[in-house]
Amino acid sequence: MRTSYPLSASESETRTRILKSALRLFSRQGYDGTTTRDLAEAANVAEGTLFRHFPNKKAILVEVATQGWVEILTDLLTELSGMESYKAVAQVMKRRMMHLHENADMLRVCFIEAQFHPDLRDHIQTEVVAKMTDVAEAFFQTAMDQGIYRPMDAKMVARVFLGMFAIAGFSQSTIMPPGAAATEMQSMAEGLADIFLHGVLAHPEP
Repeated sequence: MRTSYPLSASESETRTRILKSALRLFSRQGYDGTTTRDLAEAANVAEGTLFRHFPNKKAILVEVATQGWVEILTDLLTELSGMESYKAVAQVMKRRMMHLHENADMLRVCFIEAQFHPDLRDHIQTEVVAKMTDVAEAFFQTAMDQGIYRPMDAKMVARVFLGMFAIAGFSQSTIMPPGAAATEMQSMAEGLADIFLHGVLAHPEP
């Protein structure tokens, strides 16, 4: 069994450089199209250095995806917890959408590579999404307990919200035109928030 020791500052910097290079290459060339030699050259390290930090190339992919999702969802849940009211979903959605373009490479890697690597998908599900869903569930359950949201399955509400947020992450390259202005992003955020809060029925059944 390999014993883990705290990384020195230089080792930590090297590890970070490897992960950033891997994210860039995986996004542009795909996981299968990227060799460990490519990774080493991009990170400006010897190929053997990669394997001092990671047991194999798959471990690098998993770390890239996991770390990225943790950062994105932590930022989202931090904003949710700081909302002025449980109805201020649009503002939170807009702020997160405006920042998601910074994580376009990570989102591309996750959504594409997870289709071909079930172990990556399972790892993200158990180590990131499931845990974040639990936090979001508690948040929405509180809104229901206070009578702000109607009583329903809080976990399902959390999953729907996180799912809408994930779709919004690709809004600039899928459901919104390239180079969309901030006003269009605002409208998109408001639309998602309105659907989330009110549904789509003109006259909901009593």
